[in-house]
Amino acid sequence: MASGGTEALPDLGKHCQHRHCNQLDFLPFTCDGCKQVFCLEHRSYKSHACPKSDHNSRKVVVCETCNMSIETTGHLEQDEEAILQQHHKSGHCDPTKKKKPICPVKRCKEVLTFSNTSTCKTCHIKVCLKHRFSADHACGRGASASSLVSVANDGRWNNRFLTALAIRTRQECAKNGATTSSSPNTPVKAH
Repeated sequence: MASGGTEALPDLGKHCQHRHCNQLDFLPFTCDGCKQVFCLEHRSYKSHACPKSDHNSRKVVVCETCNMSIETTGHLEQDEEAILQQHHKSGHCDPTKKKKPICPVKRCKEVLTFSNTSTCKTCHIKVCLKHRFSADHACGRGASASSLVSVANDGRWNNRFLTALAIRTRQECAKNGATTSSSPNTPVKAH
């Protein structure tokens, strides 16, 4: 019944093998599952109810311990429980992989994935995109923070506020010292 064509050109096209269609199609489709010929309307697995629609499908089972997916496509003779037991005995089952990494910033519960993870260039900590800037994750090794850390580590200052106040006071003293050394009548050259 798959033969087709017209009286003048008997080799042109084929008839759709769907039981209710039998339409002559000049560009027929051959199903790669059941190997029958169909028209454009009945070419999909679902439209012609193909009995071999899952011949290219991949099947997996997920391990409850480590969240690893194990392919079961090639193991027709084994059931899922036997495959999971074999996985547990193989040594590839690692329960630490089940816990997903989260952002280390206090009170942030964002799960770190490949698309929302940023690595700080100064302190090399992986944080979420919300905390990617050094001020957001209290980066301790930034350019301005390095001076704060050196002052804070010498034992006199234990509070960040006092450290920042000391740096600000030093900068103001340096400015005031430079302006008092020059007389008010001395011209300043701009370059």
